[in-house]
Order: sequence, then structure tokens, then C-alpha cells
Amino acid sequence: MSFQHPEEIGYGHVIERYVTRKDSPHPRYLELNGYRFPRPGWRHSKRFTRRLLDDAATITDAELVALLGFEWRARLTAAWLIGIDRREAFREPIGNLLLASEVCYSGRGYCFALARLGTHADAEILTAYLDRYLPRTDLRYDQPAALGALLRLDAYLGTRHADRFTQPDGLWSQWVDALVHLRDQPGCTPDEQRRWADVQCEFANGWTRL
Repeated sequence: MSFQHPEEIGYGHVIERYVTRKDSPHPRYLELNGYRFPRPGWRHSKRFTRRLLDDAATITDAELVALLGFEWRARLTAAWLIGIDRREAFREPIGNLLLASEVCYSGRGYCFALARLGTHADAEILTAYLDRYLPRTDLRYDQPAALGALLRLDAYLGTRHADRFTQPDGLWSQWVDALVHLRDQPGCTPDEQRRWADVQCEFANGWTRL
């Protein structure tokens, strides 16, 4: 996918409006990337989440398209807005971007969006991603986020797509073991990836009730 600044298509306002706006001491994209906002006790949580929820409900599809066509900060933000509002029309574009893995960080947002959309089609996209990228033990992309999202969807849908990845000596353990310092780390277990997917999605569920 080619990269295009939103200004080139008449949507220059979307970066300041949605990506770099400050509802805390840091730009929104940094808070989304850092995962601080779901943690208890963060003093900016109420303002940050309310405004993010408002933007997810009001951003237009054309504005989302403009964000998805730009760099990682814009794509990450767009993915979160899509996931929060469950914009199913963006399933295919999000899936294509995840599978392409063109830029850093944004893939976490795509995985969140697919987990929130919550259908068998979303599980199939995550499965395809893991089939492509877990065998690549030299690549440290968004495999953890994808596995966590898939495990969450399996639990929700009553499916077992992730089983073949997480079985003993399966692709997940091979991918983790390829880096010595990751072996036996609690944060690298499938359960931990599922926990983070649950935290994000349940936090988003809470936003919709604010």
C-alpha cells in the first residue's frame, strides 16, 4: 500500500484532530501505543477515554480511510477508533494491512480491532497472519498481539484456531525460543497474550457504557 499524507486528499485536519491531540501530557498515539490508559489509577483516564469514545463515534469513514493510508501513528489511531466503534466495513482493509505488516507498532491496533469485531472472519485473518509470520523466527512483528486476539476470539466463539500454534513445540514456542532471552519469560506465554487482549477489549467495553 502506498503512503499518502491526508493533506493530499483534503483531510489534513485528521492528524491533529485524532492522532496528535492531547488529552494527557502525551499525544494520543503515544498513549495508545504505550497501553497505559487501561491501567487502574491513571489520572487522565476519564478524560482520555471519553474523548476517544466520542471520536470513535463521530469520525467519518472517509477520515478513517485517510488515516489508514498514512504512517504508523495514523494507522494505529485509526485501528483503535475502528475497533471501539466496531466498524465492520473496515475488516478487509485492516486485515490487509495486518498481513502486509508494512510499518511498526500499528499491527497491535489492527489486532485489537479484529478482536473487537469478534467474528469468525476476524479469527481467520488472525490465523492467516500467524501462519505467515510465526514461522519467521527472525521477525519480531505483532505475533504476540495476534495470538492474544485469536485466543480471545476462540474463547468467545467457541473455536480452537489457536490450538495448533500453542501446542507443545508448536509454532509459538519455536518463535519464542528463537531468542534465548525470551525463553521462560512469563510475559511470553499464550496466557499472558490472552490476558492483554482481554484487558484492552474489556476496557473498551467499559468505555461504551460511560
